[in-house]
Amino acid sequence: MTTDDTRCAKKSRGRPKVFDREAALDKAMTLFWQHGYEATSLADLVAVTGAKAPTLYAEFTNKEGLFRAVLDRYISRFAARHEAQLFCEEKRVEDALEDYFTAVATCFTSKETPAGCFMINTSATLAASSEEIAHTVKSRHAMQEETLCRFLEQRQQRGEIPAHCDPQKLAQYLSCILQGMSISAREGASLEKLQTITQITLRLWPELLKA
Repeated sequence: MTTDDTRCAKKSRGRPKVFDREAALDKAMTLFWQHGYEATSLADLVAVTGAKAPTLYAEFTNKEGLFRAVLDRYISRFAARHEAQLFCEEKRVEDALEDYFTAVATCFTSKETPAGCFMINTSATLAASSEEIAHTVKSRHAMQEETLCRFLEQRQQRGEIPAHCDPQKLAQYLSCILQGMSISAREGASLEKLQTITQITLRLWPELLKA
């Protein structure tokens, strides 16, 4: 190898790696999802993302900033995709709910991510010292109930849900079912078990509309 070739090779080896923000967020998401906010240290995040601590600080300011970015990433990758199952006008109410519950249950039991819901898993392990993070997670998690309520209101306006029904109360009920499914998945429940819960919920749907 010539001197010029050697010099070029050294320069190539010395170039800093380009920081892949999305890949880092996905790796950090898995860590937070599995262990929660409190138990995940900056050292853990550095190790899993492969980025240096100064790089993470420059990009996200601190661990809290990284977590908020991860939360946004979770919503865009999973929550928004699940919601798309609801807001399909061609579907009957029951079919839209079944598709939504199935998508959520599949996420809860996927082998590609930790079991359960990212937001529920994280909020369950937050300490009092993380009040701001707890508030953020709580407000983001409330979006699920708000989404269900908005869906039910739309279907009520189309005459598919009786006028006497309260969409907010129905959304609260459905949201509680989903939260229970997340906990079951965290404890090892299979997709088939969660689908059984979904089917029972849908069989009860006509009675819920009478209440």
